[in-house]
Amino acid sequence: MKFIFALIFLSSVSGLFGQTKTTQALDDKYDGLSLYFYKNTLRMLNQTDDKDFDELIKDIEKMKFLMIDKSEFKFTKQDYSKLLAGYKSESYEEMMTGRYDGRNIDVYLREQNGDVKGTVILVNDSTNLFVLDMLGKIALEKAPALFKTIDNSTDIGSKIKGITDKKEKAERRAEEGKDKNMEDN
Repeated sequence: MKFIFALIFLSSVSGLFGQTKTTQALDDKYDGLSLYFYKNTLRMLNQTDDKDFDELIKDIEKMKFLMIDKSEFKFTKQDYSKLLAGYKSESYEEMMTGRYDGRNIDVYLREQNGDVKGTVILVNDSTNLFVLDMLGKIALEKAPALFKTIDNSTDIGSKIKGITDKKEKAERRAEEGKDKNMEDN
């Protein structure tokens, strides 16, 4: 497990991948969870040696994963609309919109000479925004499966859970502080 964290850490400090300027601007503006993956680190997520997952990621060269707590940064519907406009300004086209597990999913592709060069998957719910920005492509119908695998990965899932647990504890402490202040008055 330490090995996996070391690889994720090394891939995250390797710098920017040259993916979308929109994703980079989002990452710069909001202090959320940022993880970077190369093909070999994506393969390590496949802890059950699922051949379908290997097939799913075969055309992904690099991927940036962002998780932004929308309530912490007051990320609004207007911010989301501006984000989508940013991808469109970089020649990304909306390919799919849908719902998965109570979350909205938007998939954008950038093509060059009929070949998909970049894929952006946005998973948006009431509290968080997840962005998967990839150099490469996946089958559109498999986009939810990629997100589910990342979401359910033991290491990444525990990191995400740790962030959300910290937030919940801070909110509880703040609420308890309010209750105590009300009792004192």
